[in-house]
Amino acid sequence: MTYHPKSEFMRVMIERGYLADCTDYQGLDEALSAGVVTAYIGYDATAASLHVGHLLNIMMLRWLQKTGHQPITLMGGGTTKVGDPSFRSEERPLLTPEQIDANIAGMKQVFARYLDYSDAPNGALMLNNAEWLDGLNYLEFLRDIGRHFSVNRMLSFESVKSRLDREQSLSFLEFNYMILQAYDFLELNRRYGCVLQMGGSDQWGNIVNGIDLTRRVLDREIYGLTSPLLTTSDGRKMGKSAGGAVWLSGAMLSPYEFWQFWRNTTDADVGRFLKLYTELPVAECDRLGALEGSEINDAKIVLANAVTTLLHGAEAAAAAEATAREVFEKGGLGEDLPTLTLGANDIGAGISLAQLVVRSGLAKTGKDGKRLIAEGGLKVDDETCTDAGRMFAAADLAEPVKLSAGKKRHARVQLG
Repeated sequence: MTYHPKSEFMRVMIERGYLADCTDYQGLDEALSAGVVTAYIGYDATAASLHVGHLLNIMMLRWLQKTGHQPITLMGGGTTKVGDPSFRSEERPLLTPEQIDANIAGMKQVFARYLDYSDAPNGALMLNNAEWLDGLNYLEFLRDIGRHFSVNRMLSFESVKSRLDREQSLSFLEFNYMILQAYDFLELNRRYGCVLQMGGSDQWGNIVNGIDLTRRVLDREIYGLTSPLLTTSDGRKMGKSAGGAVWLSGAMLSPYEFWQFWRNTTDADVGRFLKLYTELPVAECDRLGALEGSEINDAKIVLANAVTTLLHGAEAAAAAEATAREVFEKGGLGEDLPTLTLGANDIGAGISLAQLVVRSGLAKTGKDGKRLIAEGGLKVDDETCTDAGRMFAAADLAEPVKLSAGKKRHARVQLG
């Protein structure tokens, strides 16, 4: 990137590695320098929480607000009813309006940790595209909006093309998604003066559609900016762990498990993740990322503490670090570990080790649990146990028991 921005926001985007592409670098930079710019990112309500895969774009909105501009978090109350087909091999399952509303309520709690939704001049707005999509008249929409879209051009977008090339079905419902997303940008510009849409680079085609539509209908200049689709240095999709999605909701993933996800970052990713997911100065991120040997572990703790503090608060980060030290350095049983609490009814005449491993979340299925145990990958109170059928009675759990899968994943089992 040889472009030297005038605006603080564009400088942050480039320096910290958030920028993949932009429809007009200079035009957007000048708009950002001239006054407050309103920008949005859209989030479909397909789950009760956002996950780590969303965090990079949430940080972009946070930096936008920190540099004096106004972020909009657009909840897809309308578009979730259709489902984004971008780079998916199959159609999304359709959700009921009640499920969508419940998911939006859960996601709002996460956004409030990163953005200021106050009445400040650049206070963030939380909007729902059902506001304008639910009441659309189909014939009017086709006549006023649909005529601006070329099917030939839509078929050329990579997200659609990849699906058709593999001869996978693309329903008419999904094909409408990109028209609806383009219409969102038009309506946000018309109603709220929004001039910038941001998103992952897989959203480039959808963003460009919205810019073209707004130019044709309102004759206004607006912009698009995309972030790179992140993979870890070993090629895995960012946000996935051995236990599944890394949720941002404390009710779905404990602060300790969240902290541990970042503590387990691969050495080669530390510097990059510090720039993207914390607010530490760039020079400090580079210094920490260049550490080697045992010192890189100190940098990982800085990363885990900084990211966890932003989401769950400084106390939760400190408690997670204390638990990690207790478990890893002293072989103790940390109070903050993921905990499975069993009642007498759960145990009955006894419960097997394989069942405990699954119920505590250390394995997804009984088969996975038995394999883990048979291969010597499980410890009970720091002693390797290879007997999947080992039974635990209530008396065996009178004191909490620590289960460890490998070196990094632990859980407590206790009586309620």
